[in-house]
Amino acid sequence: MLGRKLNVKVEEGIELPRYAHEGDAGLDLRIKEDVTLEPGQRMLVGTGVAVELPPGCVGLVFPRSGLASKSGITLSNAVGVIDSGYRGEIRATLLNVSGEIVALEAGTRVMQMVVMPYVPCEVMGVDELGDTERGEDGFGSTGVE
Repeated sequence: MLGRKLNVKVEEGIELPRYAHEGDAGLDLRIKEDVTLEPGQRMLVGTGVAVELPPGCVGLVFPRSGLASKSGITLSNAVGVIDSGYRGEIRATLLNVSGEIVALEAGTRVMQMVVMPYVPCEVMGVDELGDTERGEDGFGSTGVE
């Protein structure tokens, strides 16, 4: 079952993003040019895709786990946020975390976009926050059992 409509504009020669399988949450996005990344190198690469997200939604862009596990290519910002007002090309800042040079061909699926509703909040400045069981305890405060 599909939800809202997503308007997508693609450059000439670029195919529409699509779900690889029924039930997938993420639309696969592909790079539009060949790239070679040295170990530790970052590179901004275009997809040739722009979207008009439905009102009240955000596009969250995640690295593809298979590409990361097989080649060591991930997104440098871990998760990208595409705001509903943005109409430009979706681009990927790829990062090579492997110890080897990695070459990717144009058309390689490098990330996936999940479209989700979000809750805008009215930001209120306060002097104190409400109490909870956890309180201000930080990383690792719940222990490992």
